[in-house]
Amino acid sequence: MNVISISQLQPGMFVQSVTKQTGRIKIKNQGWVKTQAGIDKLKKAGILEIEIDPDKTLTSSEPDTQAPTPTPTPKADIKKRDPWLKVHSSEQEMGKAKKLYDEAKTLQQKAFGDIKAGRDIDIAPFKELASGFMDSIFRNQDALACLTQMRQKDAYLLEHSINVSILMGIFAKHLGIERDIIVELTTGALLHDIGKIKTPDEVLNKPGRLSDDEFKIMQNHALHSKQILEEAGLTGIAVDIAGLHHERLDGKGYPFAKKGDEISQYVRMASIVDVYDALTAERVYKAGMEPIKAFKILKDGCPDSFDGELLTKFIQCIGIHPVGTLVKLSSQKVGLVTESNPTTPLKPVVKTFYSAKHSRYTEVQDIDLANKKTADVLESTVKPADYNIDLERFYKNSILP
Repeated sequence: MNVISISQLQPGMFVQSVTKQTGRIKIKNQGWVKTQAGIDKLKKAGILEIEIDPDKTLTSSEPDTQAPTPTPTPKADIKKRDPWLKVHSSEQEMGKAKKLYDEAKTLQQKAFGDIKAGRDIDIAPFKELASGFMDSIFRNQDALACLTQMRQKDAYLLEHSINVSILMGIFAKHLGIERDIIVELTTGALLHDIGKIKTPDEVLNKPGRLSDDEFKIMQNHALHSKQILEEAGLTGIAVDIAGLHHERLDGKGYPFAKKGDEISQYVRMASIVDVYDALTAERVYKAGMEPIKAFKILKDGCPDSFDGELLTKFIQCIGIHPVGTLVKLSSQKVGLVTESNPTTPLKPVVKTFYSAKHSRYTEVQDIDLANKKTADVLESTVKPADYNIDLERFYKNSILP
């Protein structure tokens, strides 16, 4: 199979599936595109990229066959979609996901530079990137999920917003939210902390507890984010995510002290994801918290701060042992969770590469803990420092293409 842009589609090619589109359409049936008019119809329907089977390309001697027909996808179909469907394997998707992640870092850095120079930021590339995130998530969410765990201690401001955007996309997909809205959510998440560029470094990076005055300064970043996005021409859901993600259900959040029904479902989602990623992040002055401990803190904040029902769905979505988590098995093998098992969340797929028993690297092996043939079980989560593991080297050699 080959994936090509719609502009490369030629009469006689066999269309297998749609891989990228701007609307909510689906191919009613697979088949050959026989005429330019058929191609134009697909373009008009918003299809940008398709998967073709080059072995089935027609020659002039082959019989006429029904061409694929685009048809609107009813909203009921969207709600019924399988949130765990994986069109590509993690290995197939990882290269595309890494390219998107690196692009996001570059884009964030440019935006910070523009703001410091007094220029408005260009929103269009962020929307395009958010759409790219969604394409990757719908192909296989595990690839981008894994990248959210490859953190650099000194890059928190860059990586946090990217990770929140990815996790928001995965969460929204799990909830069956329409794709167009998910793109707005992920765009807002990408930019939700952009206002921190106006926060003094001595406050932003202070390792200890902030004073009351310093905390007030820090709180202003949400207002700055909202203002920056509005000045750049962004409106609606994305601006709400940026300006309101620190609001809390009991009215004790900031900057507007909104409460209860004043806080939309989308903002409630963002507040959960934002705090989760902040708690689990590696910082220069603190170690990242294990996901299970972060979940407990969030649970303790229900129902005063966070929506308990949404939190439960978020935990179900990313799993007790999220993709990218370093774990130790009962066999004393240490590895990385690389794929989720939605039917058995405590039994993910683990890529092992180290022996805790013998304190040495081992041959890389993929172990599906849900496979009845394996006697291994997940024993605990661990940190690279526990065994002096060079996790970055493992990422480069065994995860990234």
